[in-house]
This record gives sequence, C-alpha cells and structure tokens, in this order.
Amino acid sequence: MAGPQVRISKNQEYKGLFGLGLGVLVLAICSVWSTSARSQDNMIVSHGYSFYGDLSYPADFEHFDYVNPDAPKGGEIALSVVGTFDSMHPYTRKGRAGALSSIMYESLLGDGTGGASAPADTYGESYCLLCERVEYPETKDWVIFYMRPEARFSDGTPVTAHDIAFSHNLLLDEGLKSYADAVRKRIPKVEVIDDLTIKFYFTEGISRRSLIDQVGFVPAWSKKWYEETGAGLDESRLDVSPGSGPYMIDSVDVNRRITYKRNPDYWGQDLPFNVGRNNFDEIRIEYFGDDTAAFEAFKAGEYTFRSEGDSKKWATGYDFPKTREGLVITKELPNGSPPTPSGIVFNLGRDTLTDRRVRQALALAFNFEWTNESLQYGLFRQRASFTQDTPVMAVDLPVDAELAFLQSLGDLVPPEMLTDPVLVPHTSNAERLLDRRNARTAMKLLDDAGWVVGDDGVRRNAEGVTLSLNFLFNSATSPTLSAVMENYVSNVKTLGIDITFEKVDAAQYTTRERDRDYDLVFDSYAAFLGTGTGLMQRYGSEAAEFSLFNPAGLASPLVDAIIDRSLNATTREEEQASLTALDRALRYEFIMIPVWYNPSHWVAHYDQYEHPADIPPFALGQLDFWWYNQDKADALRAAGALR
Repeated sequence: MAGPQVRISKNQEYKGLFGLGLGVLVLAICSVWSTSARSQDNMIVSHGYSFYGDLSYPADFEHFDYVNPDAPKGGEIALSVVGTFDSMHPYTRKGRAGALSSIMYESLLGDGTGGASAPADTYGESYCLLCERVEYPETKDWVIFYMRPEARFSDGTPVTAHDIAFSHNLLLDEGLKSYADAVRKRIPKVEVIDDLTIKFYFTEGISRRSLIDQVGFVPAWSKKWYEETGAGLDESRLDVSPGSGPYMIDSVDVNRRITYKRNPDYWGQDLPFNVGRNNFDEIRIEYFGDDTAAFEAFKAGEYTFRSEGDSKKWATGYDFPKTREGLVITKELPNGSPPTPSGIVFNLGRDTLTDRRVRQALALAFNFEWTNESLQYGLFRQRASFTQDTPVMAVDLPVDAELAFLQSLGDLVPPEMLTDPVLVPHTSNAERLLDRRNARTAMKLLDDAGWVVGDDGVRRNAEGVTLSLNFLFNSATSPTLSAVMENYVSNVKTLGIDITFEKVDAAQYTTRERDRDYDLVFDSYAAFLGTGTGLMQRYGSEAAEFSLFNPAGLASPLVDAIIDRSLNATTREEEQASLTALDRALRYEFIMIPVWYNPSHWVAHYDQYEHPADIPPFALGQLDFWWYNQDKADALRAAGALR
C-alpha cells in the first residue's frame, strides 16, 4: 500500500479498545469441540469463551501452538511512529495518545501484546487471563467471572472484582457516548459478589452476541488510583493508572520517544496463556515528523523493526549496504487476516454527497491500474470487499442461503441487489492517469445530478452554487500515498469539481477527523469475519452522527436490518449468509472508494530477532511472540550497525 499500515485504522490505540470492547466481532471459522463442562442444570463453566461454546485449546493447555515455549527473555525491540503525541492516556477524546499506551492494561479475557490477537491461530475464541474461569447459563442471560487471586497491578495492589466493576462503570460515565449508549442498553447491571467474583446481567429479549465478550474485554483499571488522584477518564495526561500487564511505562519524552519495560514482577508470566510470549525486556517507540525521516533513521540504526507500508520503499528503498551485508533482513510473511477496508471515504452528512451519482462520479476519477503500475510498482491488488478473500465475501449474484436471507428482508432490499452482480470497482486504463472513458461517464453522472459545467469549466447547480469539496489528508503519511491522492485530486478537478486537497499535521488531522470536518478523507472501516454488536457501532445507524468508527456517517435501514438479523443467527450457516449479505449491502451503499490491499506482511528488521517458523494467520506478532537473539545482537553492535 502507498501509505503506512493501511491494515491498521486511525487512532489505533483508541479504537483498539472500544472497537474490540463493543465489537470483538467474534465467531470461529473452524474449531474443535470445547472442553467446557456442562452440568445438568444447563450451566456452562469454562476456561474461555466462544459464542458456540467450542474452544480449540483444552483447559489444561500448556501454551499456544504457534509460540516457542523456550523463547529467551531479554533485549529490546524498537519501532517508529510518524506523528505526535501529548498524552499517555488512550481512552479520552482529548489529545493524541502515545503509541501502545494501552499496553499496560489487561482484561478478564486475554488479548495479545499491543492489540494483537491471542490466540492468533483461531478466530472468535477467548481465554481467561485475569479470570480463572467463566460461568454462564446456556441462555447467556448473565455471566460470572471468577478472578485469579494472584493478579496484581504494577504497584503491587491486587486486581479485584471492584476494579472491574469500577472500570466498566467509568467507561459508561465518562467514555465515548456511542460506546456508553450501546452498552447501557445491553448490560443493565453489574454485581460484585465478593472480592474475586463479579456478575454481569444482560437485557432480556436481545441478541446474546458480544455480551460476554464485551464485559470480558473491559480493561482493568485501579479504582484505588483513580479515587486517590481524582483523575477522570476523559482527560489528556502523561501520568496514568498502574496496569496489571507484562509491560509498564519506563520513560516518556513527548513527541520523541516512549520506552516500555517488562515488569520483572509480572504476576502472570508463568500462565499457559503467556508462555512463549512477552519476550522483550524493552519496547521502544521513536517518533518522527514524516515517513521519509523515519525510514532514514531505520537505515541509520536508530530503531530496529519496520513493518513497511510504502510500496515504493519496499520495491526500491531497501537496497542499501546493511541489507546487502545481511545486517538488515527483509521478508514477506503470510497474513491471514482480511485486509482493513481502507479508501477514500465520503462524508454522507454533506448534502452534496448524498446523491449517489456524485459519489459514483468521484469514484470513476480514481485509476487503480495506473496508480498501481506507475506509483506502486504493481505490488497491490484492488480491494473490492469489506471482507476481502474470506468465506463471507459476496461474489456475483446472491444464491442459496444468502439469496433466501435477502428475500426474507422484503422491500428493504433494492431489487437490483437480487438481480445484479455485487458491486465491484471499475476498471481503468493503466497507461494514462485519466481514463477518458471513465471521465465521460463521470461527467454524464454529474450532469444528470444537476451539476453543470459553466463557461469557466466549474460545475454549479441550478442555484449557482459551486460543486466544492474538501479532501482532508494527514501530512505525516508516506510521500507515495500523498502522490497517489494528489493524482486522484487532479482527476477530480478535470471533471469540473472545485476540490481542495488539504494537508494538515497529525494533531489537526485527529481533531478534524473526530469532528467529521471534511467532505472526503482517506480512512478505514473494520473488516469482519463474524457477527457482533460492534457491527452496529461501525456500520449501523445507532451512532452514525458521531461515531468515530463510522467516518462516512452511514445510516442505512437495510444495513441495520441485516446486522440485527445476523446478531440473532443461531447457526454458523445462518451467520455466514447474513455476513455475506452485509458485505453485498455495504458495497451497494457505496460509502467509500476502495483502494488496494497487500496479502502479506512486509517486514524489515535488524538481524537480531527470531520468530516461529509458521506465523499464525491472525497476527504478525512482532511484539507478542518474537524473541531476541543476544549473540546476533552483539554481532550487530560489533559491526557498528546500530546506534
């Protein structure tokens, strides 16, 4: 991709919590029978959770299959971030949080280091971390978590059920409105039974999807710390509450560097969940003003690991002395996750963009084929789907279970969705930036929409209002991505549209994006493999006016109905049909111009790291289950390769 980390959406740390917390879009594609114990009164007691009750790892598992249980502990991994930060508190709308600033916090059900999946070889399965076991009836009307008595925050105080209840309620009182509104409707009550036992009650008559997951992934914050300091959740600050996780903050140099160190007294280091994981003594983050500076710093040895997102750099930038001498390793590693649905997003709250014909015309100005060949070295594939290359990707015409599902929705489904193939991106001439055939079609669409070209070459409507658009863009992204979007804007101008390509710094971009102050923006949605209430927050009408996770402001009765039915699916077959229909409907709604995707991880690192031979499908895991080779590191330093 022509920009850093297209698979990772904006505000990764901020969205990582709430997207996972409300969504955890969970359901396994393939798994084996659970070791959960079922008693005669239909109670389920288990060491983990999946919606259908099947878990790949038994209660007595020793470690995840993909880790190296003998991986040595030690060393440092250093990464880069482009942009700025002014806070180490990732759960507030105010300020810009430092990278990985949620790494200190754990939850009842375990997650991977830095937001990676854990386990990373299954989908839709969660295993106890702060809890020992989970108990719930088959009806999933409530859930009880029995916590581990040995769990401790980094200040040595115990993690109790009171902390979990406090964290849950703090999110409702001071967290994102879209999150709080959704959770209150679904989780009306929490009860602390004793110091190590907590029970959550769920609303009657609603889908049981994402309820146990929701409460299981609430981060555990120290009630004692918040009460003693008087701190609020919605505050930008550098001092933060202690966490219970394997890493804690070591040092912070605002806008320059953040260092996390492994807690030598981490309470959970010997749990089977953690064997072979959390192997580095330090994780260092170096900040840079732009990606060019970051890349030069990597070549100089200022940091040691780079997950490349710029196709030009990948194709031409890594032929430097250290790679030729084998001091820096480059490799492509498999990526089994669906690519993040990134692209040029339309703000549907703008009157100009409510007309589908205008959006279609704007899409026709994007030439993927020319872009890929001329600027991206032919390294990408064109993304069509919100679930690209997965079993729930819509293809051609709806048939069988998907067709029956759509037909059951009645008049909500436009007839053409049943009779026409699923919407796919247009094709363009790779030999020239402006495809004349597509340009003619786009101009006809704009004419039909009432935007007519005047003598000055600018389009206006019948009232004389100019067709003007603002494209908001983060100036800290890669030069290649910037060049791609600048060429796109050039094509849009050729259509007679007065479009402004507004580059702003990272801090301004974050603020403007939160306020939805744009007509067009290069942004992302979340891919999905399973259903969950997070689908409604991301794609539904429920919080469309203000949700950070719905940058287009999509509010579609059809999409709402599909998600609602999906949440009530009782079999995987029903679920898959509903999600395929959802992909088809989202593509029909045409909320963004899809761009490209890369089916692999592009990785460059100094030759001091090792990883399992088989990378699991759902995480690269460089912070999670890679490890440090001291002998190789010593050789690098002896050669003067690192600063």
